[in-house]
Amino acid sequence: MQRRNFVSGLGCAAALAASATPAVLWAQTNTPKTGTDFIKLDKPVAVDAPAGKVEVIEFFWYNCPHCHAFEPALAAWLNKLPKDVAFKRVPIAFNDSFVPQQRLFYALEAMGQLDSLHARVFKAIHSEKLQLTKAEAIVDWVVKQGVDKTKFLAQFNSFSASTKATRAKQLASAYQLEGVPAIGVAGRYYTDGSLAKSMDRALFVTDFLIDLARKGH
Repeated sequence: MQRRNFVSGLGCAAALAASATPAVLWAQTNTPKTGTDFIKLDKPVAVDAPAGKVEVIEFFWYNCPHCHAFEPALAAWLNKLPKDVAFKRVPIAFNDSFVPQQRLFYALEAMGQLDSLHARVFKAIHSEKLQLTKAEAIVDWVVKQGVDKTKFLAQFNSFSASTKATRAKQLASAYQLEGVPAIGVAGRYYTDGSLAKSMDRALFVTDFLIDLARKGH
């Protein structure tokens, strides 16, 4: 599979990442095509979803402005998620400086705090301009959100968080990920804002790929 070109040096897929108007027009007039709007992986990726479910992965990074911009559209899409679709987020680490935010995500997930704090992390970074890149700053912020410090640190530094971070790295490699936000479907397909021409349209492409996966393609 050929590697995609992303224009941001920090790991964010830049081109048309969150434009809504082109997405509507493209969705109405173009059927997604392999090699153009999405890529079919040469080697299928193992999925965690149970039998009968189509796994959809959002690859993201908290510091990525395009991931932040994509959140409202993704949240609206998730509100209509079919019962046979298993969705999960995967925080990526293109280098070691990303790892503390990976651990933040997995700690919040383990504590059942993602629903209340996931969007708040984006807001803290992109609206409030907080530097949540190092463990100390992350812990201070989390405690201010009312999270128990001892319990959070236990999860943040846990073997489970390390294991999940390793799995995230493996998934990013298997999907040949080069930027975020991006979407993997059923361990067989990949799309992003550069391929789909916007992240809003990437959701339209994702729906198309889910249907392909249901049909066993």
